Parts: sequence; structure tokens; C-alpha cells
Amino acid sequence: MKKTLVLAEKPSVGRDIARVLKCNKKANGYLEGTDYIVTWALGHLVTLAEPEYYDKKYKTWSMEDLPMLPEELKLIVIRQSSRQYNTVKQQMYRKDVGDIVIATDAGREGELVARWIIDKAGVRKPLKRLWISSVTDKAIRDGFKNLRDGREYENLYASAEARAAADWYVGINGTRTLTCKYNAQLSCGRVQTPTLAIIRVREEEIRDFKPQTFYGITAIADNLKLVWQDSKTNNTRIFDKDKCDRILSKLNGQDAKVIEVNRKRKKSYAPRLYDLTELQRDANKIFGYSAKETLSIMQRLYEHHKILTYPRTDSRYISSDVVDTLKDRLKACSVGPYSRLSANILRGQIRANKSFVDNSKVSDHHAIIPTEQRVTLSSLSDRERKIYDLVVKRFLAVLYPPFEYEQTTIKAKIGSEIFIAKGKIVLYPGWKEVYDNNFEDEEGEDDILDQTLPNIDKGDALKVLDISQTSGETKPPAPFTEATLLSAMENPMKYMQGEKKTLIKIIEETGGLGTVATRADIIEKLFNSFLIEKRGKSIYTTSKGRQLLELVPDDLKSPVLTAEWEQKLSLISKGLLNKDDFIAEMKDYTKAIVREIKNSDSKFRHDNITGNKCPECGKYMLEVNTKKGKMLICQDRECGYRKSISRITNARCPNCHKRMELRGEGDGQIFVCSCGFREKLSVFNERRKEAKDVASKREVARYMKEQRKEDNEPINTALADALAKLKLGK
Repeated sequence: MKKTLVLAEKPSVGRDIARVLKCNKKANGYLEGTDYIVTWALGHLVTLAEPEYYDKKYKTWSMEDLPMLPEELKLIVIRQSSRQYNTVKQQMYRKDVGDIVIATDAGREGELVARWIIDKAGVRKPLKRLWISSVTDKAIRDGFKNLRDGREYENLYASAEARAAADWYVGINGTRTLTCKYNAQLSCGRVQTPTLAIIRVREEEIRDFKPQTFYGITAIADNLKLVWQDSKTNNTRIFDKDKCDRILSKLNGQDAKVIEVNRKRKKSYAPRLYDLTELQRDANKIFGYSAKETLSIMQRLYEHHKILTYPRTDSRYISSDVVDTLKDRLKACSVGPYSRLSANILRGQIRANKSFVDNSKVSDHHAIIPTEQRVTLSSLSDRERKIYDLVVKRFLAVLYPPFEYEQTTIKAKIGSEIFIAKGKIVLYPGWKEVYDNNFEDEEGEDDILDQTLPNIDKGDALKVLDISQTSGETKPPAPFTEATLLSAMENPMKYMQGEKKTLIKIIEETGGLGTVATRADIIEKLFNSFLIEKRGKSIYTTSKGRQLLELVPDDLKSPVLTAEWEQKLSLISKGLLNKDDFIAEMKDYTKAIVREIKNSDSKFRHDNITGNKCPECGKYMLEVNTKKGKMLICQDRECGYRKSISRITNARCPNCHKRMELRGEGDGQIFVCSCGFREKLSVFNERRKEAKDVASKREVARYMKEQRKEDNEPINTALADALAKLKLGK
């Protein structure tokens, strides 16, 4: 009897599948059983060939050779993982293998990983598809009972190929043209460049913002704070001081009369389940984790611990077929701080409703929720524990009843002017019990805050004890953090003013800039290309980033390009558009942007050049800010030399307890704090030794190890990406 070959995306997933399928015979790069052979990729084993594969002249970056438009893009095996590719290929060609099950991630890029391997190997055997959202034993067993015909996913593969080809043609040619034209390490892409432009727009909004002073009137009467409200507009702010003074002068000495007491019973439902972007936002806001860090932690919770479902999802709902599993999922996470909450839900009947169950809002994967596998909290690291806590509490919250309260609004008159007071009485905590009633609601739009209200009825007279003028200033929009930048990437419509409504609708429907799976990488790429930098938690463009926006074609700065691409890729995945027609269009677009860059009269200037010469080539070096400190890099794109100047460490200043910078190298390294404290590394180590602070010694050792590792990393990630296959618009 013929065996079935199963191709997973990663070894960890492959081993899980092999265990369920009883493939216990270990071999080099695969596991074998009676009916199945399970092997795996290591992410991509095959990729698109670099330009020099088509012609040796492309090895030298030359303006005369641009644009590079091979008739057909070729696949090559990635050298570093070629051994595993050969293992997979050998299994595919085994005579006792009758068919292949694609068990890579269920999505566009997962399909590409498997299909490129199969195409490069040239194997022609029947394909089946495993499509699951978690890698628990139960999910795997259920998935293999419901395998789909691989032919159902031909269009999905075509859209993935089209995306990769478009990014190759536009990304590599755009980057190479900019770099050759201005002799600087510059890169562009259909997602990273509009993201950079969005950050710049926010900076300009802050720069151009002119604060306005506003005034208000507050009255204190019988343990009640009353706020003046315009009777026509309901505004509580007055932007004309003279007007405020006139109103105030008429009110002095007068008491208040209650003209209306409005009590309304209201309900508030739990926030929706997490998709990846929302989880990354909260993790950044609450714990300061970068989008990349959160995805990495989620991946471990999904693959290694198997206690959370597939992370790369853009849905905040579950499908109806998951409802029957909710009890098992509740039991699985019914440990420690969650046991009482889970028990409360399990005692009643789980009511599925449209607030979290909606088939129409689930595409490839449902929202991130716990799996049916029981969790052992002690096996989780601190970071894993924190992310797991976010997901489980959100899961429990949607299964709890709504938060119920009575909103009371008191309207009073002082003279002819209206004053308002608001209060809230909690009737039933509902889902807020999950968060110990500490869940932060979105701030209200007015300046009237809830307060504890005395017992007041309509017609009551209130003695005004004090009436005074208040003032404040309007505030500019805040600089982007990773959390708010993720929101802007997901909803970039605000930055498309003047564009056609149809295009704005497309970007809204296609989920914004990038995908949940790629946004973290895009932000990291902008940091690693030195196009953006962090100051505290805030993100700013660098001089290099601002100049790049002046040099790239306007199309590449707008989210519209991504909207149009994603719309067409979606049509390809549905079989409504031919892949080759789309690629031909991308080649024409590539010619246009290369021509525009070549004909530009703009200049690029390094304004961060230092007096330090590169020891490799003798050219002056540039000082750049990284996420972890400062470094010197050679301005010559072909040299690539770099040297660390300083690193932000986790070592705390003994005076102000802020994180210190580590400057210098070798025996001369010194810790420096913004408060003025300075201490040699040797003294720091001695002080920690005397204090017998084991954790701090480990911290220093770990930091020094990371520093040495980073010093050996390649200089320009963006440039390396361009040379190594440049998926700038991924």
C-alpha cells in the first residue's frame, strides 16, 4: 500500500503531526510510520532567484542595467537550508509515496512555502490540503479526517506567486535604482514606504499644530460638581475668554435649580476577541513589547506549548463550528487565577452570539483563543505568561454577561445657563469581573467626568458654594508608538484624503497596509534601515527617512498602491483575474518608477556624517540611532563596516533607577545615565558581586553576549534583504 507524505512548515509542527499519525521511526529530516511519512520545511526552502542568476552583469549595481525584467522568475534552493530541501525532495520521489498532504500554515504565504518546494522538485503527485487553526492533537486528527483536494487552492497559490513576483520586480528595481542614483543605502516598497510616509504626516501635524486656549465654568454645590454646557451645541469649552468672563459675571451669587434628572439603564459588552494586530497593540501599550516580540511569543505559545490557536489571524470572531469546543477550551484554561472565572461560565449555559460568533467575519483563521490543551502555567516564561493572560482574559470576558450600570445625568440651571453632572451606579459587573473591574474604557469625548452623585430630584434647589473659571489648552496628536502605528497601518484611510472613495473603501476592505503576518517585519525593517528611530516609546523618522520620501515616486508613498494590489490579488485567489495579466502590469509599473527616479533632479545628503574614518575603506562614517543605542556605519554601501558606540541596557542607575547606556569597548566600557551618573563596567560588576545580586550578574553577562552577537550581524538589513531576495512589500 502506498504511503502519504505530509509536508509541514516547521520541524515542531511536523513532530506534532507525526506523533498523532504514529510516525515513530526517526530519520534525518523526517519521521515515518506505517501509513505516513512526515517531513518539514524550515520556513521557505525555495525562493526567487537573485538578479545575477539571470545575467552575471547584474552582480554589479549599475544604473544602465535597470530595470531588470526577466521574462519569467526562476526558483532557487536557499543554500543554508539546501540539505533539508534535498531530504524533502527525496521523500517526494519515493516510489512508495502515492500522494502529498500540504500541512504548511493555512494561508497565502503558507501555500507558497509548500508549492515552491513542490514546483522546484518537479514532482507530479496528487495533492491534498490540511487546513487547521491550531496544532493540538484533536485539531490535527479532525483535520486529517477532513482533508481537502489540493486543486481547490490553485488560485490561492497563483495569488501568492503574483504577490512575490510583483514585490521582486518593484522592490528590487526601485531599491537598486535609488541606491545607484544617490550612492546611498536606500530602499523602497509598497508597504514600508507608505508606512514611513504616515509617520512623517503625523510629525508634520505635530509641527504645524497651534494650541488654542479654552475656558470652562465649574460650580460646586452640595457635594456636587456642575460643569457649564452650551445649551445649543452641548460643548463645555469656550474659546473666547471675554465670553466666558461675561457668563461668569452674570452667575456670581446665584444658586442652582435642578431642571432634569435622567436615569438610564445601560449595558456594555466585552471587547472583541484578539486578532494578531490588536494583541500586538495591547502588548506594546501594557508591557512595551514590540510587534515582532509579541508575534514571536505567540508563535511559541502556539507551536511549542500548543495552548493558543494560530497567531497570524485578522479575524476577531470565531466560526459556529468552534462553539461546541468552548467548554473543552474553558476546562483547559481553568487553572490558577482563571479557575473561578471558568467555573462561573461552566455552571451556566454558554450563549453564542454575534458579538463573537460570525462565520462571515472569519476567513482563513478565527480569532486567537485558548486550545483544548490544558495549560501548565509554571512551564511558561514571564513573557509567555503575560501574553497568555491577555488572550485568556479576553476569551473569558466575551463569555461573561454584559456589564450593566445606571447612567444618571443631572441638568441644572444657574441663572439662564445650563450646568451638567454625570454619575454611574454599577448594577452588575458582568465581564468586568474578569479584569477585577479595572478594565480601561475608552475616554469620553466631553470633559464631564463621572462622579458619585447625592440623592437629587427634579426641582431641588442647590446652594452654590463656589463658581470658578477653568482653562486648558488643546493638545497636538501624540507621536506614534508601535501600538498606534499598527492601528494606523490597519486603518490608513485618514491618510488618503483627496483619494477616490472607491480606493478608500478598497483599502478598508483589504485590511490596510500589509497583513497581520507582515506588519511586525515592516516596522522592524524601517528601524533596521535607519529610516525611523525611537525616542523613549515614540517613533520618529530620521533625516534619511525624510529624504527618502522626497526621492521616491509619489505612488510608492500612498496606501492606494497596496489597496489596488490587494484587490487584484484577491481577485486572482478567487479565479476572477489572470495571474500573468497582473504580473505584466507590474512590469510596466516597474519601468515607470525606474524612469521617474532616473530622471529626477533631487539630491541626497548625509547629514549624520562624522569625522571618524572607516578602517576598511577610509571613507567617513555615519552615526545612526538603533533601537538599542548608537553605532557608526560606513557610508559606502559596498563596504558595510559598522561599529557600536553605545547600547541601552537593562542595568539600572543606583541613583534614579533609569536604564543606563553602556559606552565604549573593551576594558574602557562605562555605564552612563541621563541623570549624570557614570560608572565603569568593571566597577559595576564588582558592585554587583559584592551585593551578591545573581540576577544582575546574569543580566550583564547576557547583555555582553547580545552585544557581541549584534556586532557580528550584517550592516544593512534592508540592503541585505534587497540582495537576498527583497520582499519589501510582503
